[in-house]
Amino acid sequence: MPDQVVLITGAHGGLGTHVCRRFLDAGARTVGTSLRIAAGDFAHEHFTAKPADLLNSESVKKMVADTIGQFGGIDALVHVAGGFAYGGPIHETGDDVWEQMWNLNFRAAVNILRAVIPGMRERKRGRIVAIGSRAGVEPAANIAAYAASKAALVSLIQTAALENKSLGITANVILPGTIDTAGNRKADPNADTSKWVPPQNLAELAFYLTTDAAAQITGAAIPVYGSAL
Repeated sequence: MPDQVVLITGAHGGLGTHVCRRFLDAGARTVGTSLRIAAGDFAHEHFTAKPADLLNSESVKKMVADTIGQFGGIDALVHVAGGFAYGGPIHETGDDVWEQMWNLNFRAAVNILRAVIPGMRERKRGRIVAIGSRAGVEPAANIAAYAASKAALVSLIQTAALENKSLGITANVILPGTIDTAGNRKADPNADTSKWVPPQNLAELAFYLTTDAAAQITGAAIPVYGSAL
């Protein structure tokens, strides 16, 4: 891992912070991207901050090109960035919520994959890991926009696995239940957090999926539900 270059989206978020720290602890050259991120967010010599707007394809292309120019390539992409909104029943969910969920959970993933995959194909190696959601395969009432956008993400990642399976590139999506982050605790202060998924466990799984030990795992949608099963 010390020779590996890992690009992490949503690096400054509740889960992204844990993912970054896991790769930094392993000695990886860790490039963190978010709309707003700085080198000082992670006090580590192997961390590089590269701000980008994932909803702007040109911004993403530039960030990826800068990363490749600086480090010679990207060995692994861990796509953590995403978002959540309720919306209510389908017929009451406004256009703003549909658009927001589609952009944050699907369009951003499309932009980063289109920018990263060509370099991986050229080098004939790479690891892609995305953070999806249990709702992407088990939808629930009143979150249709969120669930549909996460279902689209699952399809996108599995398609990436199929398209690149002969080129040494794997692509997998992790499907957590509710993650135990500060943001989720604030949003639901009365919840039984003992059933929530520890973010460090997800970070460990994401890390494993980028290693040689996971070279035969691709196209997988991996449930991580914990005691909320």
